[in-house]
Amino acid sequence: MMMAIEGAIVILAILLGVRTGGVGIGAWGLVGLLVLVFGFHVKPGNPPIDIILIVLLVVTAASVMQTVGGTDWMVRQATRVIMSRPKAVVFLAPAMSFLFTVGAGTGFIYYALLPVIYSVAYNQKLRPERPLAMAAVASQAGILASPVSAATASLAVLLEPHGFALGKILLVMWPACIAGLVVAALVETRVGKDLADDPEFQRRLAAGEITPPEPVDLISKLPAPARNSALIFLGGVLLVVAMGLISQLRPVVGGERLSVTTTIELVMGLVAVLIFLICKADPAQVPKQSIFGPGIVGAVAVLGLAWLANTFVAENHKQIEHSLGQAVSDHKWLFAVALAVVAMLTTSQSSTTQAIVPIGIALGLSPAVITGMWPACQGMYILPANGSQIATVAMDQTGSTRIGRFVLDHSFQVPNTLFILVAIAVGLPLSALVG
Repeated sequence: MMMAIEGAIVILAILLGVRTGGVGIGAWGLVGLLVLVFGFHVKPGNPPIDIILIVLLVVTAASVMQTVGGTDWMVRQATRVIMSRPKAVVFLAPAMSFLFTVGAGTGFIYYALLPVIYSVAYNQKLRPERPLAMAAVASQAGILASPVSAATASLAVLLEPHGFALGKILLVMWPACIAGLVVAALVETRVGKDLADDPEFQRRLAAGEITPPEPVDLISKLPAPARNSALIFLGGVLLVVAMGLISQLRPVVGGERLSVTTTIELVMGLVAVLIFLICKADPAQVPKQSIFGPGIVGAVAVLGLAWLANTFVAENHKQIEHSLGQAVSDHKWLFAVALAVVAMLTTSQSSTTQAIVPIGIALGLSPAVITGMWPACQGMYILPANGSQIATVAMDQTGSTRIGRFVLDHSFQVPNTLFILVAIAVGLPLSALVG
C-alpha cells in the first residue's frame, strides 16, 4: 500500500510537470521528492550528477560552436546533400536530420533544416508531409544513437556498472535506428495524396494562402571559424565514440579504467576551450544561443525527475521486484510499453530513461534486453505535443502535415510507430549478440 501511494505521488508529479512544461518538469519532480522525504521519511536517492554534467558540458560546447556559425555551416552541408537529389528527399531529409542530431547531441538542430526540406519538397511537387514527418522522427531517433546526447548518457550511466557501456549501446542503436528509419521512409513514400490531387492544398492555393518558399542561400561564404568550430566539435564527438568503443584509449586512474561518462565530460570541456582559442568565440554570446536555453531546461528537468525516480526505486526495489518481477519476466514487452507510455507523458527520452530503466534493472532485466527495447522511448511522439512536431506542422503551408482531428491521427504516428517496432525487432537480437 505504501509503495502504491508513493508511486501515485511520482506519477502525479510527472503529470503536473508535463502540464507546466519546460523547467516545470524538473521543479515538480523536486516537489514530489520533497513530499516523499518530508511526508513519508524516505531517504533521498542519488541525484543524477553525471548526467547533468554531461548535458551542461555538451550544451556549452555546442553553444560555443554556434556563436561562430558552426551550426550554420553544418546545416549548409546537409542542405547541399538534400538538394543534390531532390526527388529522394523522403530518404535524404531524415538521413541528414539523423546524422546531425547524432553529431550535435540535440534534436534542436533539426529546426534549421525545416525550411530546406519544405522548399525541396514543394519545388518538386512532392507531398511535404512525407519528408517532413520522416525528418522529425529521425531527429529524435538520432538522440538514441548519439554518444553525446543526454538520453544516451543516461542509459550509459545506468548500464555501465552492469557491463553494458556506451560502446555496446551504440553498436546496437546505430543499426536498429537506421533499419527503423529506412522501413518507415519506404512506407512514407506512399502516405497521403500527391499535391496535385490533394484537395486541401488546391483549396489553399486557390485562396492565395500559400507563399512559395524562398530559395536557399548556398552562395554566400561563411567565415572560416564557422567551418573550423564545427570540425572541432565533430572531432570531439568522434573521439568520444572511439573511446567508448575502445576502452584501452581511456587512461587507468586509481586502478580502474576511466568511465565513459567522465570521458564525455572532459572531452566536451576541451572542445569548448579549443573553439574559444582557435575560432575566437565570444564567451558573452554563449548564453544567448538558441541551443543553450533549452539545454539548461533539460538539465533541470533531468535533475528533478531523475532524482525523484531514483529515490522511489531505491526505497521500493524489493517490493517492485516482488510485485512486478514475474509479470515482466513472463512478458518482457511490458517494459517497452512502460518506456513508450512514460515517454509519451514526459516527451523526453532522457527523463524516461532515468525514470524507467532503474525499474527494469531492479526487476532483473538484462542490460541487453533493456537496450534492445530502448527505442520505445520514441513514444514521445505518440501524442502531437512535442515542440518539433508543432514546428514541423507550422512550416508546411500546404496543409499536408497535420496534427489530426482525433489527436492520435497526426502525420508523425505512422512513421514513428514503424520506427519503434522495427528498431526493437532489430535491437533485441543484436543486443543479445553484442552483450
